[in-house]
Amino acid sequence: MKLAHLADLHLGFRQFDRSTPKGGNQREADVAEAFRRAVDDLLAQRPDLVVIAGDVFHAVRPTNPAILFLFQQLQRLRAALPDTPVVMIAGNHDTPRSSETGTILKLYTALGVEVVSDAPRRIAFPRLDCAVLAVPHQALAGGERPALRPERGAAVNILLVHGEVEGVIGPDRTWAEYGGALLTRHDLAPAQWDYVALGHFHVAHEVASNVWYAGSLEYVGTNPWGELRDEAAHGWPGKGYLLVQLPDAGVAFQPIAAPRRLVDLPPVRGAGLAPKELDAEIAQRVTAAKPAIDGQVARLVVYDVPRTTARDLDHAAIRSFKARALHLQLDLRRPEERRRVGVGGPGGRRQTVPEVVREFLSRRLLDGEIDRDEFVRLGVEYVETAGRGTGEGGRVA
Repeated sequence: MKLAHLADLHLGFRQFDRSTPKGGNQREADVAEAFRRAVDDLLAQRPDLVVIAGDVFHAVRPTNPAILFLFQQLQRLRAALPDTPVVMIAGNHDTPRSSETGTILKLYTALGVEVVSDAPRRIAFPRLDCAVLAVPHQALAGGERPALRPERGAAVNILLVHGEVEGVIGPDRTWAEYGGALLTRHDLAPAQWDYVALGHFHVAHEVASNVWYAGSLEYVGTNPWGELRDEAAHGWPGKGYLLVQLPDAGVAFQPIAAPRRLVDLPPVRGAGLAPKELDAEIAQRVTAAKPAIDGQVARLVVYDVPRTTARDLDHAAIRSFKARALHLQLDLRRPEERRRVGVGGPGGRRQTVPEVVREFLSRRLLDGEIDRDEFVRLGVEYVETAGRGTGEGGRVA
């Protein structure tokens, strides 16, 4: 049996102030296009079963275009693969805070899709001699948790669940997705399942030989650069979904071409450079970019830039670079303050208040419409201004 495992579609996700020719948000259109391409590939691969492991939408109340788009794509699947069941669970982004609110996902049961949004449910597929225990976010976030164990009666047993497995995300959580229910390997009991399909973590990841995160189909997290770095470390070519052969749990990553590239330019070391010299370094990085930044999402980190130098940069040239890209994040970072730690004090350098604020704001969940770079920049700037006004040293004790 061939299983297709998708997760974290985040349809309706919006970012950056750029519009499509029809007036929609360009990043929302990119996220939709990634899923459309995944559906194209599913129709070519013809799996026996499709599971979607939560965070189908980016918000509990998604946009009308996102609702309609998902309806159209699921209808394509049901029409072309009428014998292929589709099971979809709600993730933390799909789950309302009040149980009285309800979820839009139930709308798609009209297409014959198995939707599980609150209590866990075991779904049997006799033709496939297979059963799926579907466990949405709400079932794990509430009071008493269900036992995640298979029942007798099927040759192949699959656990479909949305949550954060303990130990998967390392100590650097600056780009991790927040809000997921914590799970342990004991909770999952891998040995008792033929396959465990996980959602919530946005990078494809092997927890055990038969326990996998599929990852997201687009860069919809708080820090896409962290995702990009993690994908490179695992050898993934980008985003995609998983094809699983059961019962032996042979997993293959199925890449989906991204509608838009993420271009992380080589960083610049600005220490000792005059504004014009730094202008030349920035221009060189942009000009030499491969692929070019035009129409893409790009980032350039510039270290050790004093406020006076940043003020005197060629901002007209910078605006022209930003106009070429869908979005160019020019991350100008202040020189690191170095202060001697007194005898008897805690070892190592203490973080400044602006550094603490930058780290916090960089990982705080935001609405898709908010420009995170500008949000962080303003927050740090306000704190620095307040610190100068009070004459405080700006260190965290």
